[in-house]
Amino acid sequence: MLILPDNYANPIPDCESTEKAIKQVKDMFQNNLSAQLALLRVTAPIAVMKETGLNDDLNGSEHAVTFPVKSLGGATAEVVHSLAKWKRWKLAMMHTAPGRGIYTDMNALRPEEEIDNIHSIYVDQWDWEQVIRPEQRNIAFLKKTVRRIYESIKVTENKLYVEFPQLVPQLPEEIFFIHSQQLLDLYPGLTPKQRENEITRKYGAVFVIGIGGNLSDGKPHDGRAADYDDWSSPNEEGYCGLNGDILLWNPVLEMAFEVSSMGIRVDADALRRQLHLRGEEHKATMMFHRMLLDGELPLTVGGGIGQSRLCMYLLRKAHIGEIQSSIWSPEMIEECSRAGIHLA
Repeated sequence: MLILPDNYANPIPDCESTEKAIKQVKDMFQNNLSAQLALLRVTAPIAVMKETGLNDDLNGSEHAVTFPVKSLGGATAEVVHSLAKWKRWKLAMMHTAPGRGIYTDMNALRPEEEIDNIHSIYVDQWDWEQVIRPEQRNIAFLKKTVRRIYESIKVTENKLYVEFPQLVPQLPEEIFFIHSQQLLDLYPGLTPKQRENEITRKYGAVFVIGIGGNLSDGKPHDGRAADYDDWSSPNEEGYCGLNGDILLWNPVLEMAFEVSSMGIRVDADALRRQLHLRGEEHKATMMFHRMLLDGELPLTVGGGIGQSRLCMYLLRKAHIGEIQSSIWSPEMIEECSRAGIHLA
């Protein structure tokens, strides 16, 4: 649903200054992130072969853009949804040691997205992945990693304020953690998105833990594919799930604003369990899944951080189309223009 804020005042109205600010955000944040998590920048594919199982299935229902590769006998390739699994394979190929990792600029097409203020068919994000040790597959390590990412966001916000004094920092000092079951218990009469709005309005920055598995109402907080995040393993806090989303309160749109989906990745046991829960045991024969089950892939933590999303938030923009060039309907372009929102 398109949101047109009343009396929208774009803090950086001219295109040239906006483009300069976007570059500053991207440069600063990726430098901060790589320092916090010891990440090496690598190049990334725009497409992967379908039969490898390397593409991200997102919620498990989206269809990737496909095309035949002539020089491979017409074999089918897919434009990536994200690099959730490819990064883990890349780390195995690089023989990366625990405590180190990679990040990359990921560009994807998601043509089934419902286009609105924060969704576009074009997705750009920092995809990152870090090798971990077996004893780090726990909720304490997950929270430690989330705090490091949040610190990278805060440092970027503060540095941006030096260059653009109109962008006054608004993030709280600490990020608040809550499990999706606790959130349901707290707001049992609300939808998942309404629960996110309430908790994020209260705390400003929230990490919702445990996304993908069914809660006490028989439904998941949100969808997750079965073969990358571990959403089914019990954790030491008495709930299931070693993954989650970083949410920030967006005062321009007056809503919870997801900037990152991340988590500790499945080990062999969690993969088997989650494929069974989703009725997707057939995937176990694909290259990625076979490698994981055979112990050929490292244990990792990883996720994606939206580049246009983060720029939109830090630059106080009302629509992702003020940050990136994509495809918008003529009606949306006209409605936004009347509200002072000019789409690229």
